[in-house]
Amino acid sequence: MELTDEIRIAAPRDAVYRALNDPEVLRECIPGCEELTQTAPNELEAKVVLKIGPVKARFAGEVTLDQTNAPDGFSLVGEGKGGAAGFAKGGADVTLTEDGDETVLTYTAKVDVGGKIAQLGSRLIAGTAKKLSGKFFTRFGEVVAAQTAA
Repeated sequence: MELTDEIRIAAPRDAVYRALNDPEVLRECIPGCEELTQTAPNELEAKVVLKIGPVKARFAGEVTLDQTNAPDGFSLVGEGKGGAAGFAKGGADVTLTEDGDETVLTYTAKVDVGGKIAQLGSRLIAGTAKKLSGKFFTRFGEVVAAQTAA
């Protein structure tokens, strides 16, 4: 499954980039995030509780960032395991473009799921993934804009 979107954030590109690399900001914005720990400069571990249709599961996962194109963007890859519920793995490419006092964040993400959650059907999974990414970026935009204003 592939997701793409473009979000406008009321903050300069450098502030958006810093926030995307700040575990505290990410923990606050990721839906269902219980724990997010930076284990290395470009590695994070997370514990997230998600409900996809009738399946509710706690996922433990790792994410690795590739900051080669900073601050114009970066890539990330990760994998999460939800025990009997299954697994999710994938990656995303994020581009940050300055537009006056704002930043346009564009992303393309690819996700594969397996196990019990994969049996729910691609339409439900895609809808849930789109809803969760929407929640994340709405909250992220609010947090970054508030930090910039302060």
